[in-house]
Amino acid sequence: MAMVLAVPISIVVVYLAFSYRMFSFWALFVINYYVMFLGKEGMLPLPASLPNELLELVLIAIAIIDLRETNFGNCANFMTLAVLGWCAFCTLEVLNDTCGLGMNVNAWFTGIRLMAFQLLYAVIVFALYINTPQRIYQLYKAWAFCALFAIFWCWKQINIGWDAAEMNWLFAQNHAKQHIVNGIVRYFGTFTDAANFGIHMACASVSFFVIAITNKVRKHKIFFGVVGLLTTWGMFQSGTRTAIFCMMAGFMVFLILSKSVKIIVPVSIIFGLFIGMLMFTDIGQGNNQIRRMRSAFNPEDASANVRDVNKAAISKYMKDAPWGIGIGIFERDIPAWNKFKIVSQIPPDSEYVFIWVRTGWIGVSWFAICNLIILIAGSSTVFFKIKNRSLMGIGAAWCASFAALHLGGYANQILMQFPNIVIFYGGMSTVFLLPQIEKDFELFEAKELEKEAEKRRLKLEKKRAKRV
Repeated sequence: MAMVLAVPISIVVVYLAFSYRMFSFWALFVINYYVMFLGKEGMLPLPASLPNELLELVLIAIAIIDLRETNFGNCANFMTLAVLGWCAFCTLEVLNDTCGLGMNVNAWFTGIRLMAFQLLYAVIVFALYINTPQRIYQLYKAWAFCALFAIFWCWKQINIGWDAAEMNWLFAQNHAKQHIVNGIVRYFGTFTDAANFGIHMACASVSFFVIAITNKVRKHKIFFGVVGLLTTWGMFQSGTRTAIFCMMAGFMVFLILSKSVKIIVPVSIIFGLFIGMLMFTDIGQGNNQIRRMRSAFNPEDASANVRDVNKAAISKYMKDAPWGIGIGIFERDIPAWNKFKIVSQIPPDSEYVFIWVRTGWIGVSWFAICNLIILIAGSSTVFFKIKNRSLMGIGAAWCASFAALHLGGYANQILMQFPNIVIFYGGMSTVFLLPQIEKDFELFEAKELEKEAEKRRLKLEKKRAKRV
């Protein structure tokens, strides 16, 4: 039934994509952000990954066909190279037969699409389409408005309650035990779960605060500052303790890239006071979510150590699987007599452990190296090649949130979840283009500042006219 519905929808999507390039891109961005929400609400009769993949492939096809508006040179950077390196490794994993069951090409192909190809598609699409100062700001504003709706939906869950679809997901599908912990409700907004929601909001708040701090245009400082505060509120409602450390890591990256004592000192003081409040005081202890967040700094908290127990259990078996049990291989694919059946049954708890189980220590090490190359190359671009303060802030925001996301992926299985790959890998790919458009950006910013100055002048004239 889903495939029958997919055919006419695909035809319409392809037609609109070829007719309106940027409309197709923004459609991809919005659909990617809410695809899991729509699926949870029963509004999406298609596999969650299909709309994303279809739009990404169509956008790449348009870029190839219409070369007049395409510059594939934007894809020539360390990030594309690193992602291609990861895709190459995952392609070789088709030969992995650790479980002794023969090659399962169907399972491998399903797995590699989600574990590798979706990264490559996002990097290419963003590098090709987000290539002007206007589009860079439009990208951040689109993210901000999507995040604001997710925050509104979280507010709705708190103050009005869950709808029927969410109640079914929580109780009939047995997700309540992860979202109602010791009487504390962990809210998830429009996201797949509370951990994904909390860590995404932590990464988003870092990005929006960085732009607010570094931008010269007053309206941008105010808008992104307010959104940063609201995403921080959303982070706390998730009750995701890892999110605090993600925010800390993101701000540390930003402080290094800022190269400014005027930024480093006040931001460090404010954030230090915030962390100190959680660690050494009881301020906000009456709030369930703040109390749960504060437990992240308690090394004796029992639930915080469950991941370590699971990792220890998995490591005993993974010694015999340096290449992993295979990409796309799950519990249903492994017979009961196979010793790796146990590995597939233990919750991985984190994205890095999930990748470790599928690709072994060789694969997870290569994945970490590839992402470290991306972060170092992007940070070097921001640190050494960008002079404009506002543009530096945009690049630093992506680097900071990328680092924060990966720390979250080390502790929770959120890295490959919607909407993170498109936003963070796609956004990170735009960093490598920023030095090329710096002159255009300065002209764009100068016009924005002129508009603000003109508005202030007219406002002042009106005040003077009233006095006369």
